[in-house]
Amino acid sequence: MSDDLLETGPIDFLVVEFPGNRMTGEGLPLLLDLEDRGIIRILDLAFIRKELDGTVVGLSMSEVDDGGLDITLFQGASSGLLDDEDVAEAASAVEPGCSAGILVYENRWAAPFAAALRRGGAQLVASGRIPINAILAALDADEASVQATTGEES
Repeated sequence: MSDDLLETGPIDFLVVEFPGNRMTGEGLPLLLDLEDRGIIRILDLAFIRKELDGTVVGLSMSEVDDGGLDITLFQGASSGLLDDEDVAEAASAVEPGCSAGILVYENRWAAPFAAALRRGGAQLVASGRIPINAILAALDADEASVQATTGEES
């Protein structure tokens, strides 16, 4: 394994759906800030639109409604990790009539930790994310359970 790969942080992806094809661009400055501060490194960024008939159309950067941000700042975000098969799989999670952004990024904040683990022979065998909706639902269920048990209301 090359030294560059040994020093790489975990790589994640996100698929963000924009209902009704409404992309405001509000999150893009925050994404750029994360990269500027070295927290993440954007490897790939692509946009798609899923038509009502289920057809998926790739959007060029110039077609994305950027809400005033110069979207061309992300023009070079194409490492080659994101291929047509990945885009098709991401599109399967998107509802018809919506657009989506597909982001592949390196967690640069975790690179030193990951590199130290690799040097010691460790390997990641599982990872995952807990969606915020699941956390909120669990907290609501817990609160309802406590209220039912104690007879208290919040």
